[in-house]
Amino acid sequence: MTPNCGQKVAFFLVFFTVVSTGSGWVGVNWGTMATHQLAPQKVVKMLKENGFRKLKLFDADETILAALMGTDIEVMVAIPNNMLDKISNSPKAADSWVNDNVTSYLFVGGVKIKYVAVGNEPFLKAYNGSFAKKTLPALKNIQASLNKAGIGSKVKVTVPFNADIYYSPDSNPVPSAGDFRPEMRDLTIAIIQFLYANNAPFTVNIYPFLSLYGNEDFPFDFAFFDGNNKPLRDGKALYTNVFDANLDTLLWALDKAGYPDMKIIIGEIGWPTDGDKNANAKNAKRFNLGLLKHALSGKSTPKRKGTVDLYLFSLIDENTKSVAPGNFERHWGIFEFDGKPKYELDLTGQHKETGLTPVEGIKYLEKKWCILDPEITDFDDLAGSIDYACTFSDCTSLGYGSTCNNLSLQGNASYAFNMYYQVNNQQDWSCDFSGLAIITHKDPSEHNCLFPVMIAGSSSLLLHGGLSHILKKALRVCIFAMLLL
Repeated sequence: MTPNCGQKVAFFLVFFTVVSTGSGWVGVNWGTMATHQLAPQKVVKMLKENGFRKLKLFDADETILAALMGTDIEVMVAIPNNMLDKISNSPKAADSWVNDNVTSYLFVGGVKIKYVAVGNEPFLKAYNGSFAKKTLPALKNIQASLNKAGIGSKVKVTVPFNADIYYSPDSNPVPSAGDFRPEMRDLTIAIIQFLYANNAPFTVNIYPFLSLYGNEDFPFDFAFFDGNNKPLRDGKALYTNVFDANLDTLLWALDKAGYPDMKIIIGEIGWPTDGDKNANAKNAKRFNLGLLKHALSGKSTPKRKGTVDLYLFSLIDENTKSVAPGNFERHWGIFEFDGKPKYELDLTGQHKETGLTPVEGIKYLEKKWCILDPEITDFDDLAGSIDYACTFSDCTSLGYGSTCNNLSLQGNASYAFNMYYQVNNQQDWSCDFSGLAIITHKDPSEHNCLFPVMIAGSSSLLLHGGLSHILKKALRVCIFAMLLL
């Protein structure tokens, strides 16, 4: 999910080609909202080993782009929502952004930039129209800048929308009644017209998991692709899963707007593995396997046949994402925080028991943990200490229905203390809590509740803040020169 745009850590997406036949491809979101990020060079190596061939960023991070140079991975760079105002009001700002983040990378041996995402879910209801009047002008300015640079036909623009941009009325809750949200309908159609005129796709994020999370009465199997629930009937069309119903609601809205053949990309879709009673690896594997088989089969939805282009959400867990939508927000990854796969996933959609290659060469902090001192008998300050530790670390696995939900009071305290300790790189001062905590070299993990040891910092991340923009640009020029030798 992406209602937490504009946070201080960049948010990225990656997608990959998994089939060589047909036109469909499958993607995966790669987020970097984490305290301890994996080195981009190592992640890019993993992407190549797993067959990832496309990358979509919600920013234009130079560290990641540098790691992608010389690869065959196709990239979508992006403009965050907090830049829409500047880009919409200044063609010069758009020119500068395109020059710095697109054209300067487009050389032989550089980065294969294919798309520019202008904003991310800018019409989300939670934003209360904050970006409504900025999105289309920014989109037009970026397109003009791409055209001016002579790459407007090569690099395409898009705007990722949340699925709340369209709806079916309560009086007739079927896909064929779909239309765009009344207060955003004219603006949305204006963007669609512009995208269509420039042969660019409409991107939308769909989350069947949220149907379960937000409604206790929602039929469980309807969120998946292999259930036996009663289908939804809409005229002659039968819907056996909520994804098809949701996507066809959009297709009907586009049809009514006069764009029945608009190209669609699913920007985000997936299933979390923790932070809620329905969020676990078993359900995530079931959903993603069914999704890939369904999307790549060519059957698609009752309204539109063919393969579906989509980006799985997400690549790696992110322990600093906002949990306002729910604790599951930090657990969407197919991979753990250290780049280890959570479950087997056949990316071809053929349901084979196929494993994913992990990120290799990961170094960890020392094998030691911070726990509640077992000899403590005065717990007056314990609640406040747990609250403090969880405020400045990630305790979402302690929530109801989560993997560490069944710990004792002492276990909850130890988990919270350790998460704070690990986030702060095992500094001695971070395992005190007014004398309540001690350091141990014995792993306190219980059953399925793992007490992690954080990955060690990577010097490659220093590139992000340690080199000036000029030096980075000079580095690209040097790399280009070497490639020509």
